[in-house]
Amino acid sequence: MSSYREENPVNPLPPVVIALAVFLVGIEIVFYAGSTGLVGGPKAAGWRISMIEEWGFREPLFAWMIENGRFPLPDMARFVTYPFLHLSFTHLLFVLVFLLALGKMVGEVFAPFAFLVVFFGASIAGALAYWAVWDTPVVLFGGYPAVYGLIGAYTFLLWTNLAATGGNQLSAFRIIAFLMALQLIFGLLFGAGLTWVSEIAGFAAGFGLSFLVSPGGWSKVLVRLRKR
Repeated sequence: MSSYREENPVNPLPPVVIALAVFLVGIEIVFYAGSTGLVGGPKAAGWRISMIEEWGFREPLFAWMIENGRFPLPDMARFVTYPFLHLSFTHLLFVLVFLLALGKMVGEVFAPFAFLVVFFGASIAGALAYWAVWDTPVVLFGGYPAVYGLIGAYTFLLWTNLAATGGNQLSAFRIIAFLMALQLIFGLLFGAGLTWVSEIAGFAAGFGLSFLVSPGGWSKVLVRLRKR
């Protein structure tokens, strides 16, 4: 009797990644349906802009909260709601590419809760950096800071693996170096936007949080480093 067992040629995505992707796409579908008049009537055409204004991160608003020591929960929620809002499907598409590719690699190692800590932790760090660096009325929205956190977590996994095998640990940072180089080129050609600060902060948060939430955490890193 044959012991052959058919295997799926494509490894399934971690459920947490699928859930985030479905939520992101679902929001975009609602915006598209509203803009084309399929649902919501005439007012639905402005849903996207309205939601960005209401749930995107507003630097002047948070500056006011700091100044007055008042932190209304609906406005604090902006720290974790802005990554789900995008200007167009194309904008979302690039975020999805990072989420599905990096999310798969990180999600296969990290527990679902740890994955969400990295994703939303990077989102919060990105918003804080945006507030700290800029004085601008431009609303921060889009999932780049959050998915850059996943890049940070993946870089951490590469970094620890290279530490264990005696490889060049600096090579783990090639992805972020390449992306920052692209940012610089596009900035020189078309003008730099404001979100790059949030993306760098998101990466740093994802890398740093991985010391705490990755399997084994910081203790595992120390053990690997001491074996070198």
